[in-house]
Amino acid sequence: MSENNRSTAVKKMLDYIDAHLYEPMTLSMIAKAADYSQYHAARMFKEETGEAPFEYIRRKRLTDAAYTLRKKQSRVLDVALDFVFDSHEGFTRAFTNAFGIAPKRFMSQPEPCGWNIPYYYLDRLKNKSPDMKGSAENMETNVIFTQIMERPARKLILFRCKKAAEYYSYCEEVGWGSEENPAPWDILCGIKEAMYEPVGVWLPDNMRPEGTGIYAHAVEVPQDYSGEIPKGFDVIALPPCKYLIFQGEPYDDGSYQTAVGNCMKCIDKFNPEVYGYQYCEEAGPKFQLAPMGWRGYIEGRPVRELDK
Repeated sequence: MSENNRSTAVKKMLDYIDAHLYEPMTLSMIAKAADYSQYHAARMFKEETGEAPFEYIRRKRLTDAAYTLRKKQSRVLDVALDFVFDSHEGFTRAFTNAFGIAPKRFMSQPEPCGWNIPYYYLDRLKNKSPDMKGSAENMETNVIFTQIMERPARKLILFRCKKAAEYYSYCEEVGWGSEENPAPWDILCGIKEAMYEPVGVWLPDNMRPEGTGIYAHAVEVPQDYSGEIPKGFDVIALPPCKYLIFQGEPYDDGSYQTAVGNCMKCIDKFNPEVYGYQYCEEAGPKFQLAPMGWRGYIEGRPVRELDK
């Protein structure tokens, strides 16, 4: 198939999705709009946009839902149902995982303090071409959004390793998980009292016992959390502190390693003194959210204000 024919077919699918965003959709319906089989339609869509059809639909629904909440101050339940979520709870969980803030709080907060997607970034996504693919050269010039976020006293539930210093060596050491033996990440996802989604963390020396690795998978829970600690997991009490949050631009998931690597290099070069802060490693672990192409790479580092 020629590139022009593929682009035309995908445009038909995108037009169909836009016209039916407020309605239930199946892959069969989307494929039929382009007159292709479900298999070929899904393959072409991924090649052209960098996302599977339902990844694109979910991102678009959540982004448009955020835009609706911001503009119309609608009830969360109404927006959830409008954008084809089955329940208030399901929508709230998906929205919070995507943007780092619950939808109700998002509606009442006029400035982007404590959440991951600034207002102007939502606007940027809304007007962005669905083709989010880019060359490695373009990735190097991505914009990095930054903000200061307050974190209260809380607890960190984590699964330590013996020597890993980054994600891949950590997963090799603790295992990638299976249905019979879930990975630490999967277990952390099941902690309902979690304040945010699970994260990968780099632990400072004061939070790392001798003989343990720097990297771990973890989740934050309230300071008064008294629930069950999964077997083999550890708990650290974290003091109140400020975090400098970095967020890169969206990228094609197929270029994951290049995009995230370039973003991390830019973050390493950043000087927090431009904000009147300096890094404060002993206050908490450096963390990274699960990289998702449509929201970009997100990393947080603890900081403290410079003496005036």
